[in-house]
Amino acid sequence: MKLVECVPNFSEGRDKSILDQITAVIKSVKGVTLLDVDPGADTNRTVYTMVGSPEVVVEAAFQAIKKAGEIIDMSKHHGAHSRMGATDVCPFIPVSDMTMEECVELANQLGKRVGEELDIPVYLYEYAAKSEERKNLANIRKGEYEALPEKMKDPNFKPDYGRQYFNEKSGATVIGAREFLIAYNINLNTRDKKKAHKIALEIREMGKFKRDSKGKIVKDQNGNKVRVPGLFKHCKAVGWYIDSYNCAQISMNLTNYNITPAHIVLDKVRELAGEAGIQVTGSELVGLLPKAALIQAGKYYLKKLGESAGLPEEMIIKTAVQSMGLNDLYKFENDKKIIEYAIENPDKLANLSLKEFCDELSTDSPAPGGGSVAALSAAISGALTSMVSNLTIGKKGYENFDKEAKILAEEGQKIKEDSLYEIDNDTQAFYTMMDALRLPKKSKEEKEIREKAVQEATKNAILVPFNTLKIAKKSVELANKISKIGNKNALSDAGVAAITANAAAKSAFLNIKINMGSIKDEDFKNSILKQASQILEEINQIALKVENDILENL
Repeated sequence: MKLVECVPNFSEGRDKSILDQITAVIKSVKGVTLLDVDPGADTNRTVYTMVGSPEVVVEAAFQAIKKAGEIIDMSKHHGAHSRMGATDVCPFIPVSDMTMEECVELANQLGKRVGEELDIPVYLYEYAAKSEERKNLANIRKGEYEALPEKMKDPNFKPDYGRQYFNEKSGATVIGAREFLIAYNINLNTRDKKKAHKIALEIREMGKFKRDSKGKIVKDQNGNKVRVPGLFKHCKAVGWYIDSYNCAQISMNLTNYNITPAHIVLDKVRELAGEAGIQVTGSELVGLLPKAALIQAGKYYLKKLGESAGLPEEMIIKTAVQSMGLNDLYKFENDKKIIEYAIENPDKLANLSLKEFCDELSTDSPAPGGGSVAALSAAISGALTSMVSNLTIGKKGYENFDKEAKILAEEGQKIKEDSLYEIDNDTQAFYTMMDALRLPKKSKEEKEIREKAVQEATKNAILVPFNTLKIAKKSVELANKISKIGNKNALSDAGVAAITANAAAKSAFLNIKINMGSIKDEDFKNSILKQASQILEEINQIALKVENDILENL
């Protein structure tokens, strides 16, 4: 599931009516979840945090920027925080199944639209920057709003999008793409702030000043203080004492958790603290974070234990929480700390019991239907492969296959999770198509709008089972691999994994075919049908071979 976070900062932190209007336009965009609104009276600035699929988040960001431009007058704005526009900065941040390149594309999409439709000059920063100098927000914002009249005369300050002119009311906006920032604190069994800060100096990227044997700061030949780099890049850290916790903490901002993960920093801090006679009692995650960060941590600790990481994600996350001591100060609640869980629809089909799902399936409602069942079959196939893999790991006589089985177990879990998502995605695709069909069609313009919406919705209703078909191919290939090396006592389960993958594929193909009749785009139709037929045939051949081979060995 593609998820992107967007954190627009607006130059208003005191007038609730203005903030309420911006909140309202964000919430009006279907599919966006507004996670947080953090106003600051002194800074006169408010940070909004929203998350959703790429398309809806871009739309919500645009509507918010538009509304801010209408109701915030920068010529009358004063505040402690640096700023240059009504919407000062608007970064996109990858959360789930999103690349940084995709976030850069979103920044360009939004920037182009803001520049052209709202006539607000737009500058791109961080990963979206088109020049090295503009990567740093401070370089773009130098002199703030008050410097814009003169800076807009400078050819070197030409916006990336929009006209180069001084927009007195809205100023200018900086849009970009950056990594997710994780606020992370490590708890120590001391109340001594200095001891915590000493460790912080060792781990943070900027490091510390070099000192001689007498403790004096060393300077170079030009009189500049010499720094010793810290151990971790993308890590900002300080030591402090928290009275309410009655302990010192090492407080960090990790600005790229894929390069510097919290669990790796934690293990190093445990080592450094131990050398100083200090104990790490646990740690604390401030705010929300992507599920992937905890999955990484859980798998890291499972592999250190020599155990399989091919487990359900809830078990992996539990391992991370226990290993990192995230319950030390207060109970760690997944639905309040993990973005994907916080925005999850409690009524989604994948959360139903087997009986509830079958009951819902058996009514006269057209959804859920065959497409969701196809996805469920693929999920069952992946789960079975993971099961057989886990029954092989660590078993006598299968030592030579241990490494491969661990990989297959993880891949099976990934197939299971991807397929479970498609259960609800297929049903949502049907409802979207029904919404398009209900659009008015009285005038010529209404008919054209409706027809375009119907075609797009129908294509999506085809692409969802097409994706299930591709997942089924991965699943049957996985079943084939485990059938050759897996625990012989679970050989029949590997066969069922192949059969259910085949059932998923054939079911998905039928759902592709039934919607093709109304597609007018012949290139789309021919391309998808050709690919789908080929994938289906490959899956069928693999599944039948696995089934026959297993029958011969039972």
